[in-house]
Amino acid sequence: MPARNDPSYRRAVRHTARLGAVLLVYFAATAMAARKDPPGVHVNDNGFTIVESAKIDSSTRSDYARAAGMLAQQRYADGIALLQAITAKQPALTAAHVDLGIAYAKTSELDKAEASLKRALELQPQHPIAWNELGLVQRRQGKLNDARASYEKSLAAAPGFHFARLNLAVLCDLYLGDASCALENYLMYQQAMPDDKQVAGWIASARSRAGKGTK
Repeated sequence: MPARNDPSYRRAVRHTARLGAVLLVYFAATAMAARKDPPGVHVNDNGFTIVESAKIDSSTRSDYARAAGMLAQQRYADGIALLQAITAKQPALTAAHVDLGIAYAKTSELDKAEASLKRALELQPQHPIAWNELGLVQRRQGKLNDARASYEKSLAAAPGFHFARLNLAVLCDLYLGDASCALENYLMYQQAMPDDKQVAGWIASARSRAGKGTK
């Protein structure tokens, strides 16, 4: 079973945050070109696409790209300042609220991170990245049942979102002591990510503690 300070778990959390930032930049940049699709989350066999219908002028689009670059460079204070300006100018831009929540979490401003992510979810209640990021924040806040519910909502919106699947498995395993939940979600994560060799050991441990025997 992975320990709380296990590098693989930390890597999974960081990868999720990076994925969120990358996807949000792409969706914000292409939202105007995707006008034929209705706003919302569109799930397919290869993942999901998030479409926003907000009108974004060239200045805001440029600022958003700069903010994403700052986050990628770990210039979180600068990124936060710019994202705050963007959300003040474009309060209905879901992507900016999600990235702001991610940035606040990176600086351990967890209450602000939670508020930004919840604002994003008010705008787009089925946003899988926002729910996953909220779960990460709530886990750090000690709101473990809330974190579980957030991961489950992320997966309800996009069942193939394997980062949320792993985060739920680890939460059940390390924090909630729910071996059955951990086993179920480790197995589903393994199906999605068969090249992750470490998960086999976690599955064996969870299976033993859940009284499922071995296969």
